[in-house]
Amino acid sequence: MKLGRLNHIGVVTPSIPDSIAHWRDVMGATKIHDPFDLPAQGVKVCFVDTPGADGTEGSQIELIEPLGEDSPIHGFLAKNPLGGQHHICFEVPDIHAAKAEFEAMGKRVLGEPRIGAHGTLIFFVHPKDMGGMLTEIMETPKDH
Repeated sequence: MKLGRLNHIGVVTPSIPDSIAHWRDVMGATKIHDPFDLPAQGVKVCFVDTPGADGTEGSQIELIEPLGEDSPIHGFLAKNPLGGQHHICFEVPDIHAAKAEFEAMGKRVLGEPRIGAHGTLIFFVHPKDMGGMLTEIMETPKDH
C-alpha cells in the first residue's frame, strides 16, 4: 500500500457557523465551502481550506457537527463540549487494497468502505491500532 497525502483533519464542533467564524477570523482561512448534510453518517460537514505559504494550497479542515441525538459523534461532544480534533485522513490509490493490507497487519478496520464527504470511498481504522488517533483512509479523488 502506498499511503498518500494527508487530505484533512476532522474537527467535531457543536456549531459549524461558530467554527467557520473561528477559522476565518482567527486562523485566516479564505476558502470556506458550503456546509452540507451527510445523513448516512449522521453529520453535517463543512470543509475549510487554510491558506498555504507563497501561493501553495494549505491544509483542509473538515468541520463535523452532529445531525441529531443519534449521530455517531454525539458521544464525542458529550465528552468534549467544545469539540476538538476527531480524526486524521490520508489518501490511498486503492481503498480495497488498503483495507486488505491494514487487516493483514492485524489493524481493526471499522466497517466496510463507504462513501465519505468527498464522494469517494472511505473507512476508519481503530485509534488503538493507530497510535491513539482515529484514522480515516480515503480513496484519492479522481480529480486530483
